[in-house]
Amino acid sequence: MQASQCDVLIVGGGLVGTSLAAALEDSGLCVVLAEAAGSAASPSPESFDERNLALARASLDALDRLGVMAHVRRAPQPLRHIHVSRVGDFGSVRIRAADHGVDALGGVILASDLGAALAARLADLRATRHCAGARVVDCVARDDAWRVTLERDDGAETIECRLLVGADGTRSGVRTALGVGVREHDYEQDLFVCAVESEHAPAGQAWERFSSAGPVALLPRNDGRFGAVCGVSRSDADAIGQLDDHGYLAFLQRRFGYRAGRFERVGRRVRYPIRAVIADRLAGVRGVLVGNAAQTIHPIGAQGFNLGLRDALGLADALRGAEDAGDAVRLQRYAAARAEDRRRTIELSDGLARLTAVEGPAAHLMRSLGLLGIGHLPGMRGPLVAGAMGYRGAPGEAGVNGATVR
Repeated sequence: MQASQCDVLIVGGGLVGTSLAAALEDSGLCVVLAEAAGSAASPSPESFDERNLALARASLDALDRLGVMAHVRRAPQPLRHIHVSRVGDFGSVRIRAADHGVDALGGVILASDLGAALAARLADLRATRHCAGARVVDCVARDDAWRVTLERDDGAETIECRLLVGADGTRSGVRTALGVGVREHDYEQDLFVCAVESEHAPAGQAWERFSSAGPVALLPRNDGRFGAVCGVSRSDADAIGQLDDHGYLAFLQRRFGYRAGRFERVGRRVRYPIRAVIADRLAGVRGVLVGNAAQTIHPIGAQGFNLGLRDALGLADALRGAEDAGDAVRLQRYAAARAEDRRRTIELSDGLARLTAVEGPAAHLMRSLGLLGIGHLPGMRGPLVAGAMGYRGAPGEAGVNGATVR
């Protein structure tokens, strides 16, 4: 079978993989995006779900420069206030966009809306060939390329690429082909995600409430409802999953309290296990990992997609002007450039998940002092605000983690 040629083969057409394709549009590279979802007749991705994505301000700016936001059918709900607290601890953290000279810290959008916008942008890309409904059935490393076989309903195709990119999720087949190991941690919690109506309108207010059972977060949506995320112990998840709407609404109210008013109606609930899966390294021989293939982290702080987008933008910058997209030195430089942001974000999500789950007087005192310090001391507050907005440095810094979008 004669193989077609390309510079970059992206495996995985989810949010991060499609963002990478858009970021590579003006790179001068020939790109193929292969995804298992969809079909040649109906190429729109089917994998985007009803999760609510809290996009940092820097992420929204980057997506706008990539031409994605022009295709969003419903504008993101501006995120203007964030309130963080923990059951049984005194003190809280309140972050207000106006206090930092901006109109919003970021925005909340449905994953399905962002997925549809990315699919529309993908259809406009000139440098990317989109292979929908294409499953990777074989990957063979050669001296100067990867030889990848894709299987579709209408037959098989072989592609030789100078660079193989794994954007294929937590259980990445590309990661396995590259021989990259992982570190895994099961938090023994499941996450229930749904929409909830409250007697009070969201008005740009987000809440995160921690407890030993897991986090509860409310994100303001652009339809007048909150996106509710509730972490529960794995041992309790089956019973909670069997509650009817009235029962779950009462459960959610008990877990969160009445800061957002009385909950009046709840939507369809989706359940996810919470596990961290962290790749040992980002780059291999003519291969690289981005997004959940590189790191699937605890959803505390809603940093997963924001981190994955920074992966995509950083890789696009690293490949700009490359004669050989799979050059080992270039890939190692990319991995080194991503290391600090990746390490800090992973440690933050994992550290918060573990620290907020611990009971006992010492843990309560330590957390309470931390909440008070972050809430009132500018030196402790500044990095948190910058992180919430998606900037490595001070708010207002150009780019995303040093990566630019041209």
